[in-house]
Amino acid sequence: MQNRSPAPLRSLSFSEGMGWLIKSFALLRVRTGRLLLIAVLMQVILGLTQLPLIGFLVIVSVPALSAGILEAFDVTRRGGLPTINLLFRPLLSGTHTGRLFLLGALVFVAGILSMSLALSGSAGELDPALMSRLEQGDIESLSQLDQEAIGRLALAFLIGVSVSGTLSYFTIPLIWFGDRKILPALLEGLQALVVNWRPFVMLLLGLVVMLIPVALISGVLISLAGSGGVLSVIVMTAIMILMLAFQMLLFGAQYCSYLEIFGAREDLEPPPEDDGQLVA
Repeated sequence: MQNRSPAPLRSLSFSEGMGWLIKSFALLRVRTGRLLLIAVLMQVILGLTQLPLIGFLVIVSVPALSAGILEAFDVTRRGGLPTINLLFRPLLSGTHTGRLFLLGALVFVAGILSMSLALSGSAGELDPALMSRLEQGDIESLSQLDQEAIGRLALAFLIGVSVSGTLSYFTIPLIWFGDRKILPALLEGLQALVVNWRPFVMLLLGLVVMLIPVALISGVLISLAGSGGVLSVIVMTAIMILMLAFQMLLFGAQYCSYLEIFGAREDLEPPPEDDGQLVA
């Protein structure tokens, strides 16, 4: 893969934010099955985060895996067929791998620190043993918290995710597509978000509007799943596909926003052609 440095960033209008969603949906429609298959594989990998040591390696590899999904969208845009191996290409790219792993560690630390600061005023009110169980992924322990404590945890989690997402949103494609080092990528990415706050406000509004029917449909499907049996399996599968499609729509919007703000790539390497297999 050959990269070029992105063009100077552009300042876009409000309407461009909605355009990113529309273009993302168009790309997703072109190769729906393949892109969703890549999303499923990523979720399987993320499921390993509960394992000791391996879990931390998976967490810090999230930017590299995200770059792999962006690569799949790039191949789709250029008329190629996104294959499963694209998800792992950034993990095997030499220089880029180190930068993306370093970004993963930085984002992880920033997220933990921001969540800790958000909970600092109420940390003494939370049971340390219960917090330890939550950190280990024990979802059932949530039932032992009161509504106020759950609200504080949810707010802290939202803050942590927001900080991590802000730091990595453009940094990942700038490292992978633009061949930037991590510090320049961080600074340019944050600058792009500030300069283009208008389309991102519209993007956020569009996502909220789209999330409403997704949540309603999921709620109806979950109520149907209560009957058990084969219907429950079918319904839960439908919910998973719906959630994965929404997740890939977000990745597509991230890719489209990068292209329009920093400029499209001009690769010398053509997209991979179909060899009749899902894994090339």
